[in-house]
Amino acid sequence: MPSPTRTGSHTQLTALAVTKSYNGRIVLDGVTCSLTTGERTGIIGENGSGKTTLLRLLAGREQPDQGEIVRRADGGIGYLAQDEALPPRLTVQEIIDRALSELRAVERQLRRLEAAMSDGDESGLAEYGDLLTVFELRGGYDADARVERALHGLGLARLRRDRTVGTLSGGEQVRLRLASLLSASPEVLLLDEPTNHLDDNALTWLEDHLRGRRGTTVAVSHDRVFLERTATGLLEVDADRRSVVRYGNGYAGYLAEKAAARRRWVQAYEGWRADLDRLREAAATTARQVAPGRPMKDGNKMAYDRAGGRVQQSLASRVRNAEERLHRLLADPVPPPPEPLRFAPSLRTGADRAHGTVLEAAGVAVTGRLGRTDLSLAAGGRLLITGPNGAGKSTLLKVLAGELTPDGGHLTRGGRIGHLPQEPAVGPPGRTLLDAFAYGRPGSPAEHVERLTALGLFAPDRFDVRVGSLSTGQRQRLTLARLLDEPADVLLLDEPTNHLSLALVEELETALAHYDGALVVVSHDRRLRERWAGARLSVSTAPNNPSRQGSSR
Repeated sequence: MPSPTRTGSHTQLTALAVTKSYNGRIVLDGVTCSLTTGERTGIIGENGSGKTTLLRLLAGREQPDQGEIVRRADGGIGYLAQDEALPPRLTVQEIIDRALSELRAVERQLRRLEAAMSDGDESGLAEYGDLLTVFELRGGYDADARVERALHGLGLARLRRDRTVGTLSGGEQVRLRLASLLSASPEVLLLDEPTNHLDDNALTWLEDHLRGRRGTTVAVSHDRVFLERTATGLLEVDADRRSVVRYGNGYAGYLAEKAAARRRWVQAYEGWRADLDRLREAAATTARQVAPGRPMKDGNKMAYDRAGGRVQQSLASRVRNAEERLHRLLADPVPPPPEPLRFAPSLRTGADRAHGTVLEAAGVAVTGRLGRTDLSLAAGGRLLITGPNGAGKSTLLKVLAGELTPDGGHLTRGGRIGHLPQEPAVGPPGRTLLDAFAYGRPGSPAEHVERLTALGLFAPDRFDVRVGSLSTGQRQRLTLARLLDEPADVLLLDEPTNHLSLALVEELETALAHYDGALVVVSHDRRLRERWAGARLSVSTAPNNPSRQGSSR
């Protein structure tokens, strides 16, 4: 058994030309990437792009259809699945003991070998050295203290060890799985959405813990704050190309490279257009030119005509060269870069745009789903709705949108409403992406193509794809495209940053900042909430007990 080490820098996880598909749908296509010792890597991308698939392949939980996964981690690989059911009859202590079972087994073997060597049997000396290295590498002497720190840091310090898993909430079970895994201290840690179900204190503790650990960490995450605080590099899984792109220097480096790539695109397009205009002008100008009208000398008409012919031939050759180069440019065009996302302006005009109430709810309630709620939103106002899961936030937005009739209370709407639901709905699965975008809207197919292309959310070669084969993130982009293209006085957005790539999330936030209508947002996104400058409404799970903070006027 080779002696593991944390010193130096070597590749621990490698994907070599890996392809993976499900039910005939390719998720990853020829992906190659590698992770070296001590890296803290975030895996990002929109929902359905293949992030979890890549992590499961790296963990050995799934096998690639083609290609190879190479793992080198003598200190062990630990994997936190996003959704994993714990045996309901096991106790909290048994779950912890199960996570530490390998480490305990190594410790027991060390004690046996120590006893044998104390009796003069040194045949196990080499094995003892290897096991001791593994034990120390995984912090075996600190395991019990690590359990206590993890349980305390993740908000489970008061959890009785004899409680059975079946009596714990879903969030407690997720945190128990995470605490157990961190206590085992594997050399390589693979985490799928580890920030789910954590409060602010637990998030801070986890971020500090991951920054301080010496091993390699790979985490699938949509949490921008978590990535900014922990990741030294990012792997972005591209749902459209089914590929993986690496970005260095953490989340800030990712944003900087995205901005630089856009600038390069703009420069390439402007250069292509400039070359096109120059060649067109050169061809047109040269074609208009004629032989110089110099006077004939010595009455030698034949020589004069020969010289004129050579000039004409030269001009014709130059025209042909310009036309050929023009043809090559047109055959390989640089597509125009999409304009930054921009919501269609509010339908309200003049003084109406800045004054008046566009939404007012007085005591609206839905039995079993939403307690009595009051709110008032002025034209151009901003309101962030927060609260725990199940408090009725999505229900409130459906009531405000007119999609759900409340059981009580009074509701007044003063303009056109645009609603982005939490789960994208794009119509029949056999409809094409372009048809789904155009459904119910005026305009010719060519106009719909032009509008969808201008948004830059999909490449034109995707327009004929059936919506039934789109990933969740792609369906969210389609729903967002329809919302961007349709004027509204009030936007109601339910978890708008869900499902999307992080670059698109940043762009969406900028678009919302420039939107001139009223805005109501439900969101758990930490970064969005940190940046929010408008009013807030906290919806409680207790019936009839929402609390209002700030003013929307």
